[in-house]
Amino acid sequence: MTTAVASTPLTAADRCDRCGAQAYLRVELQSGGELLFCAHHAREHGDKLKEIAVNVIDETHKLTTTPAPAPEDEH
Repeated sequence: MTTAVASTPLTAADRCDRCGAQAYLRVELQSGGELLFCAHHAREHGDKLKEIAVNVIDETHKLTTTPAPAPEDEH
């Protein structure tokens, strides 16, 4: 199993297969399928996922990144 940053990033439209929350982890399976998980369910099922994954794309770092402040409007 490898862990990588996605060449095609996960978006807000990608939803966790367990609960429907925004997905931050894509698990590519040996069978060719994929599973999407929110950070909570990725942690909960992490050990089992490592056993069946060919590749894991982990974008949970996005949860702790602080966005840049919006520029102030000058009039």
